[in-house]
Amino acid sequence: MSAELREMVEGYLASSFLDSDIPARLSEAMRYSLLAGGKRLRPVLCLAVARACAPERADELARAILPFAAGLEMIHTYSLIHDDLPSMDDDDLRRGKPTCHKAFDEATAILAGDALLTNAFSHMAKADVPAQPLLEAVRLTAEAAGAAGMVGGQVLDLAGEGQKLSLEELRVLNAKKTGALLFNACECGAVLAGASPAMREAARTYGAELGIAFQITDDILDVVGDEATVGKEVRHDAESDKATWPSLIGLEASIDLARKHCSAAEAALEGLFSGPDAEFLRETARKLVNRTH
Repeated sequence: MSAELREMVEGYLASSFLDSDIPARLSEAMRYSLLAGGKRLRPVLCLAVARACAPERADELARAILPFAAGLEMIHTYSLIHDDLPSMDDDDLRRGKPTCHKAFDEATAILAGDALLTNAFSHMAKADVPAQPLLEAVRLTAEAAGAAGMVGGQVLDLAGEGQKLSLEELRVLNAKKTGALLFNACECGAVLAGASPAMREAARTYGAELGIAFQITDDILDVVGDEATVGKEVRHDAESDKATWPSLIGLEASIDLARKHCSAAEAALEGLFSGPDAEFLRETARKLVNRTH
C-alpha cells in the first residue's frame, strides 16, 4: 500500500516546477531538493488516513487530495533546505546528497525554500474536495508550519543549543519542530475525507504519537547510525551541543520511550479505522522503532 501511494506522490512531484516562467536556476534548485529522495512520509500519511476514513472511496479520495498531499512534501522540503543552512544547523549532506546551499549557493537555497513553501499552498488549493474542508485543511497546515508550529520549534531548537533543557521543554520543542507537520498530515487526511470528529481526533493523536517517536528515533540514529544509512551527517547533535532524548535519558530509555509512543499511535486507531490503509498505518507505527536497530 505504501509503495502505491508513494509512487503517486513521486509522480506528482516529478511533474512540478517545470514551468518556463520559473527562472531555470530556481527551478533546478527546487527540484534538486524536492526529488532527492526521502520516505515521503507526510503525504503518504495524509493519503492513507483519508483512505482509511472512507475505504469505500479510497481510490477516488487519493486522486482528489493528491495535490494537497504533495504540497505537504513541498513544505517539508523547504524546511529541510532552510534547516541545513550555515545560519541554522550548517549541514553538508541531506538524503545522501550535498545540501541545497552546497550544490548551488546560500542565496539560491534560501529562495528555493521560499518558493517551495509559497507554491505548496497553490498546489494544496487544487485538491478536488468541497471548499469548507479544504479551507480548514489549508488553515491547519499554515498553523502547523508557522510560528506556533514548525518554525517556532526551529527557534526553540536554536535557542536550546548549549542549554540544559528539561524533558518537558524537549517534548514541546519536538512536538513543534517535528511533530506539527506529521500530526497535521494525518488530521488533514481525515478532514479532507469528511471524517467524523472522533476519527479526526484519533488521526491527530496517531500523528502526534508518531511524530514524537520519529524525533526520538532520529536522535537515536544520530548516536548509533552511520552516514550512509541515515543519509545525513551523524553525531551532529553532540557537536552542536543540542539537547536530545539520548543525552537527557540515555540510549536504552530513549528506545523504550520510542516504543511506547509507537504503541500509543497504533492504539489510537483501534475501533475507528478499517481496511488495508488502516493496517498500513498500524504497520508504520510498528516499524518506526526499527529505525534504531
